[in-house]
Amino acid sequence: MSDKKVSRPCRHCKSRSASAPTDNSEIHYEKFWLYRHCSSVQQRDRQAQKAGQLFSGLLAMNVVFLGSAFISSMIFNHVAITLADVWILLSILKVLCLFWIIYYLLGTSRQPHAVLYRDSHAGAIWIRGSVLLFGSCSILLNVFQIGYSIILIHCKSRVEIVFPSIGILFICTQAYFLWHHSKDCIQVQHNFTRCGLMLTIATNLLLWLLAVTNDTLHMEIESQLRETTSCTCPNTTICEVFQRGYILLYPFNTEYCLVCCSVLYVMWKNVGRRISHHHVPHTKPKFKLQGVVFGPLLGTAAVIIGACVFMMYQIQATSLAPTHQVFVIYYSYYIVLLPLMSVGAVIGTIIHALEKKELDTLKNPTRSLDVVLLMGAALGQIGMSYFSIVALVATDPRDLLNSLILSYSVLLIFQNITQNIFIIDGLHRRRTPPGKEEDTKEEQNREAYSQRRVSVLELGQEIRKVSLSYIHTYSHLSWKRRVLREISFFLVLCNIILWVMPTFGAHPVFENGMERSFYGYSTWFVIVNFGLPLGVFYRMHSVGGLLEVYVTA
Repeated sequence: MSDKKVSRPCRHCKSRSASAPTDNSEIHYEKFWLYRHCSSVQQRDRQAQKAGQLFSGLLAMNVVFLGSAFISSMIFNHVAITLADVWILLSILKVLCLFWIIYYLLGTSRQPHAVLYRDSHAGAIWIRGSVLLFGSCSILLNVFQIGYSIILIHCKSRVEIVFPSIGILFICTQAYFLWHHSKDCIQVQHNFTRCGLMLTIATNLLLWLLAVTNDTLHMEIESQLRETTSCTCPNTTICEVFQRGYILLYPFNTEYCLVCCSVLYVMWKNVGRRISHHHVPHTKPKFKLQGVVFGPLLGTAAVIIGACVFMMYQIQATSLAPTHQVFVIYYSYYIVLLPLMSVGAVIGTIIHALEKKELDTLKNPTRSLDVVLLMGAALGQIGMSYFSIVALVATDPRDLLNSLILSYSVLLIFQNITQNIFIIDGLHRRRTPPGKEEDTKEEQNREAYSQRRVSVLELGQEIRKVSLSYIHTYSHLSWKRRVLREISFFLVLCNIILWVMPTFGAHPVFENGMERSFYGYSTWFVIVNFGLPLGVFYRMHSVGGLLEVYVTA
């Protein structure tokens, strides 16, 4: 009886009896049992992961709704819920996040087998560098706010000093945490880590929402300039320095919150993730300035002209109100540059379609987040553009400045859409492997250069060799790869100057007065503070995506 039971094949073996030999049936039974056992374990892990993500997501959702209710109540009912109440709530959330981050740094990450894998795609150097840059500017912003409140301590509450002080500790700790642990795929305390990450994401989102909607200090500064407030500053020079610094650094705080949310989300997705060997790249793609000539030239020209326009506008804006001519020059620069960027992105998308590259179908949370962030961040500039279009068409579109702003808004929408398509299509293409001859030649040149010192007489020969090598590399690339690299590098430089101009003070969309007079100060303030940081974040994120497209071309 037992022999018959053992020799009788199962229903899975019947379908494979033609291809599998009969003498290996027992081995097949063992493999099938092991496969079924392992698959059940994997299924349980997957279900536990989904349950943990769901629970932590619900925690973040409730925290965001609670904070949003506080902020909305402060906006619509100043008496019942004040700004100090919102600050107290956010201070409590910051302290909780600080406790969790310190516990992660000192406890969770130091446990045995805690970080077995690290995501090579997560926490790129430009992302972590932007965290440090925007974090430093946010710390300065809080310092200016503390100094401004101390000078006006006779008419300010102590909460206005405590809140930015806690904010400085929160920013420093979070920046250190993201710099050192953004690539972690934590393998212990999954649920607690997910809840801590989601709580930190929710806190950053609420800080961003408060920064977008709170115009209290801006209104206070305007009322002081008009001398319509009872809370006067005893030292006008110091107060003016704090006010100018606060207004200049205000967009950096919102930018910092958005960047931190994106990095924390990737960490949340990587909790419990096990990276197999075929997910780990054997050779990490490096940025090399090869195969490009016209892209750097055109991009450098765009950066130089943009820097001149930016300085001209800033000199006018800081000394006195910007003139009509400065606005015309500023928007004319955009009207010339945006169509060139759009045409380049369209040509690059067409070349991607003509190429026969395979799509990279491996699971990559960082790339998926990059696509979502590009699409979401573009909504800031697109939304502001549509608001401007409605306001300008309803007032006087035939005026010179209004027609320039109208053209700028339409071109900006088209440029964002075409650039997104080009970047997203490029991110999903597999990297072209470099030729072995190029690698060996480069290594030989490197070794020869390191083995001997270059004298003054040999410097000309070395420059000539480098130039010939550069021309050789450029001529041996296919025309599709050359054009893709030229377009990518040109768009990188253009996005850098379009990131610098609004980041460091040029805000003509708020200072021209057209949309502000149409929608009102408070409404347009919220629209600008919602769209402007997203636009800055979009330019910065586009630079990273375009560099990835350039490297993989």
